[in-house]
Amino acid sequence: MTARVRALLLCGGKSSRFGSDKLLAALDGQPLVAHSVRHLLAGAGNALAVVPTGSKALKRALDDAGCDVLESADCVRGMGASLAAGVRAAAGARGWIVALGDMPFVKPITIAAIVDKIEKGATIAAPVYQGVRGHPVGFAARLEGELLALDGDEGAKRVLAAHRDEVEVLLVTDPGVSADVDVPGDLGDRKGA
Repeated sequence: MTARVRALLLCGGKSSRFGSDKLLAALDGQPLVAHSVRHLLAGAGNALAVVPTGSKALKRALDDAGCDVLESADCVRGMGASLAAGVRAAAGARGWIVALGDMPFVKPITIAAIVDKIEKGATIAAPVYQGVRGHPVGFAARLEGELLALDGDEGAKRVLAAHRDEVEVLLVTDPGVSADVDVPGDLGDRKGA
């Protein structure tokens, strides 16, 4: 099987500001996270969600959406640890697209464009909407060691900083790249987006 760019969906957050598990909150009659999965599958052709061990309802929603699921105890240590767990599980990939479970409004065409940049040799590819860098972010396979070394809640900021001159920016008209869901009100004006 030919190595491909693997889409990682980080779903290990605590939803503390939301008040309940925001990934399971209803958005257009489905769990919010199902929209994130659907867009990843359409844009990247695959999706592997990293979830905390024992997240039965979340795992069921992801399974129902057609997503591969990795349960990882590393999620309790934060986004960086979750990302490293996903990269470890998808070792040998041509690269990774790192998406966040609480960003259900990213358009598949944006995800596909990030995948294309990585497949064409970009070290890092990131969308920018109205001057703001968003998600998902693509990483080339040559960064595997640096991604595996991540831990804690910092995510990939250290890797991005170390390679800032190698980031290929993709200017997009997709406001979803910077629209995450933190509180219930973030869903109200976005339904159907």
